Amino acid sequence: MVFDLANLPYWIFLSLGIVLFLLVIFSGGGDSDGDVDIDGDVDIDADADWDTDLDMDVEADAEGGFSALQALGWLGLGKAPLLLLLAIDFSLWGLLGWFFNLLLGLPTGLLGNAVLIVSLILSLFGGSLISRPIGKLFAAFGEDTRSDRLIGCTGTVASPTLPQQPTTQIGQVDAIDSAHNLVSINVQLPQWASQIPQRGDKVIIIEYSEPFYLAIVKDSVDQKRWLG
Repeated sequence: MVFDLANLPYWIFLSLGIVLFLLVIFSGGGDSDGDVDIDGDVDIDADADWDTDLDMDVEADAEGGFSALQALGWLGLGKAPLLLLLAIDFSLWGLLGWFFNLLLGLPTGLLGNAVLIVSLILSLFGGSLISRPIGKLFAAFGEDTRSDRLIGCTGTVASPTLPQQPTTQIGQVDAIDSAHNLVSINVQLPQWASQIPQRGDKVIIIEYSEPFYLAIVKDSVDQKRWLG
């Protein structure tokens, strides 16, 4: 009964969900950079005119009794990467449909179609509830831990100054990585640097030379030289 052909659609949905979960894992959490927050209010970083027009459109939808943005937000869009949301929805659809089929004795006809529709609705509702916490879990699982991930990122000098090569001394910089995480790292200045930063100055990480990073002062002659 478990492997009856009546369960084939749900096995396909479940398999597709598992494949999407694997894609999320190996892609480092899905397309989180492309998420949009859709929870009633629309929050988009743009100029004032665009914000005003967008707010008016949303208000018009609300006055009409239906908001497409609110409907998409209810389905979980914007709470997690789209790839992850699809993985959750397909997995739940497969599991719930398979469970109801077994519970009802492999129904056919109208009852079988009802199982398909009900399991879809429940999977969309369940996906909207659990997409955000699972999204955070996968984002942490796929976090980039490579040492060179900080190259090109900016930071603030935390030590009194940064020593210049060649030396055995190191300084401290609080850097922001591409995932917007604050990381404290050991830093030196390259030998060719002409400007010595002090505590609180902004620097750019330009190289990783184990066991420390090299940095130069941001918006300085050294930065122009490095970019040139």
